[in-house]
Amino acid sequence: MTAGTTPDGRLLVPLYVHPAVDPAAWQAVAAADPARISAVVINLADGPGEVPDHVFADAAEELRAAGLPLVGYADTDYGRRPHAAVVADILTYRQRHGITGVYFDQVATHPGALAHYRRLATAARAAGCGTVVFGHGEHPDPAYAEVGLADLLVTFEGDWDAYRAMTLPLWTGRHAASRFCHLVYDVPAESARDASALIAARRAGVGCAVPGAGENPWRTLPHGLTAAELT
Repeated sequence: MTAGTTPDGRLLVPLYVHPAVDPAAWQAVAAADPARISAVVINLADGPGEVPDHVFADAAEELRAAGLPLVGYADTDYGRRPHAAVVADILTYRQRHGITGVYFDQVATHPGALAHYRRLATAARAAGCGTVVFGHGEHPDPAYAEVGLADLLVTFEGDWDAYRAMTLPLWTGRHAASRFCHLVYDVPAESARDASALIAARRAGVGCAVPGAGENPWRTLPHGLTAAELT
């Protein structure tokens, strides 16, 4: 098993660093085996940004040319952000970067918001997104796993200590492991394999474990996907 991956080798990579700031990170992702990558989440400014960024666009095109699926980050503010604003982000990503999916972040977990997110998922698919990811960050109401809503539910996002203490709800066992993703940060290098094993044991078919911490831990690459480790 490669550190940082689940046993079936599927990684969701939140690439939340600008290519001008860390070009090596983007190059390392572009050099990765596409079979290992479920998707790369691109995120210019908590969304696609107000104006086109040609450096970002060129780097994203290199990822697409390498055969990596790109999903665009769109904040939903737990259902408070207007539907039209979120859809506008999707359309902008599609126009500028040719994304094939969308990562809805800060997705609500309560059943009262289901109708809102059902509309967003429908709009995303109508816009040409074949993959819809719901970034709950914790386990939502089981109804969010209904068929045809989201393809992937991020049911954990947090640090390594919190992940080790997490309790897995029984309802997740009624669904395929490929429906779930766990994102774990602040994972020391010596714990990378343990994190991968725990992601698999908790039936998350997609995962990511990174060493980063702080306000934006996703500025760092997953364990096992650094430029040095790929050479």
